Amino acid sequence: MSDRPLAIVTGGARRVGRAICATLARHGCDILLTYRTSEDDAATVVKELREHGAAARAERLDLDDCDATLAWGERIASEEPRADVLVHNASIYAPTPLDELDAATALRHYRVNALSPLLLCKALAPALGRSTLPGGGAIVAMTDMHVLGRPRVEFSAYSMSKAALTEMVRTLARDLAPRVRVNAVAPGVVAFPESGYESDPEAQARYIARVPLDRAGTPSDAAEAVRWLALEARYTTGEIVRVDGGRWLA
Repeated sequence: MSDRPLAIVTGGARRVGRAICATLARHGCDILLTYRTSEDDAATVVKELREHGAAARAERLDLDDCDATLAWGERIASEEPRADVLVHNASIYAPTPLDELDAATALRHYRVNALSPLLLCKALAPALGRSTLPGGGAIVAMTDMHVLGRPRVEFSAYSMSKAALTEMVRTLARDLAPRVRVNAVAPGVVAFPESGYESDPEAQARYIARVPLDRAGTPSDAAEAVRWLALEARYTTGEIVRVDGGRWLA
């Protein structure tokens, strides 16, 4: 890595994570991105980032393995003189009808979407505290506007895990102040699922019908909010920024 700020982005190989990596790189950051299965996509992102002047690398990380996640974070903290931005983007998203829900599924949502992000914060907090960014180190979590009081039917495991992540943001904003700011982006739809629930046009049209801006968002919409919170919002911590086209209001 170079003397540029270092941004660590989980799940940075595809979709919103890829847009976050590209946006932070365009604004002067080097990138360490993680992936679980998308090795080829991760290699492509790294190549593109390097072509645009950023130092970049990708490492495999399975957030479902909490012990391995903590160890990974501790290794990165020991290898890097500092970290400047940590973006919790990787997550799992799937409906869990109550009559089909089991403990293993609920716990997997919690491990991936909440507990492993917390453990990464623990491991990387000292390195983030050494950031030389004007606003100090920054953590940005990707949560969901629907867990803020607009619950969706049949998403209990996902919603509970993202609600826990949201509360982590508020708690760590106090625990890590004043050296590290902790905020979240809460999208509505910024990238519809590629398969399964809401991948069909009819379901997507029903959702968009309740969005005042009359369109789905884009990965870039979410990435720009992450960039602002990470690099520019120097007097903002503990905040949840909705990026939902007004869906919260409808």
